[in-house]
Amino acid sequence: MDFSLSTEHEILRNSVRNFSTKEIQPLARDLDRREEFSLDLTRAMGGLGLFGMVIPEEYGGQGLDHLGYIIAVEELARVDGSQAATVAAANSLGTGPIYEFGTEEQKRKYLPKLCSGEALWGFGLTEPNAGSDAGNTQTTAFLDGNEWIINGSKIFITNASTEISLGVTVLAKTGIREDGKKELSCILVESDAPGYEAREMKGKMVWRASNTSELYFEDCRVPKENLLGERGEGFHQMLKTLDGGRLSIAAMGLGGAQGCFDRALDYAKERVQFNRPISQFQVNAFKLADMATEIELARLLLYKACWLKDRGKPFAVEAAMAKLYCSEMMSRCANHAVQLHGGYGLMREYDVERFYRDQKLLEIGEGTSEVMRIVIARLIGAL
Repeated sequence: MDFSLSTEHEILRNSVRNFSTKEIQPLARDLDRREEFSLDLTRAMGGLGLFGMVIPEEYGGQGLDHLGYIIAVEELARVDGSQAATVAAANSLGTGPIYEFGTEEQKRKYLPKLCSGEALWGFGLTEPNAGSDAGNTQTTAFLDGNEWIINGSKIFITNASTEISLGVTVLAKTGIREDGKKELSCILVESDAPGYEAREMKGKMVWRASNTSELYFEDCRVPKENLLGERGEGFHQMLKTLDGGRLSIAAMGLGGAQGCFDRALDYAKERVQFNRPISQFQVNAFKLADMATEIELARLLLYKACWLKDRGKPFAVEAAMAKLYCSEMMSRCANHAVQLHGGYGLMREYDVERFYRDQKLLEIGEGTSEVMRIVIARLIGAL
């Protein structure tokens, strides 16, 4: 087995790392404090080619493999979870479903703008009463002539209410199946559709410089041809989208943990107590050793999942494992990092305070840790 990265992957890693350090790092703390989505950074990330990374070039994408995409998210998260979230959601939840299930006309219409970073697209799945139980979707859509009429609401939707948000993919109940269960379908809703409103959510603990929205549909009308894929395939589309999205959440956990380790190691080598750096005390050295070991294990697991996906092999179980392990591993690393910083780790002037907060969403978004364990148990035949 060859564990070395290709020259192209190394160049990509260095490019995103340099950009994150020079362009994002100086702004991250202040953007977090103000809860401000940065249009300038988003456009700069678009210029770097960080949107539509795995979409073919014919649709305006970069045509990269999933490992390259995950490396880019990892390097962004190493500096700032908010900017990593913007890119991860845009790639996995924004462009992904349109490319995977859209018609040729839909791809040609939306993907070029989304792949350039000129526009963003949301994925309207979660509702006030439908989170882990996504099948409990209450939002409805019915055909009225040549238009879908949508009613309902969504919550915690990333990238949906910025000034460059072009629209959202909405999961809605479109009927009842023969077996009596809900027929769920995905519909593309543009931001200027009549009866549709996206409101930015404030007061978040995590990803404060990322855009999060509540969506409202009141007799919202969209053309019949805005159906994504086949009618009744919405739940299947959602599950497939989340399989890929779990890789990017895992990458955010991996990158965030690496950021915690880097800062903790630097601080522990500089902080002197009892006439020597605190890194030299065994209790602290062991914390750093544990962090380094877990990060290496997480990277191997996540990169293997990407390797499988890029070769068209089944990867669902590895993606779920990577998402679960990387998110919980970052929690442990963030906790160690704050502990090593002592009182300073509780202050906003130190990045580990932000990392400690940002980590929590990784154990909740795109499948909670509890749901991930159910998914893994089913995939290995235990349930």
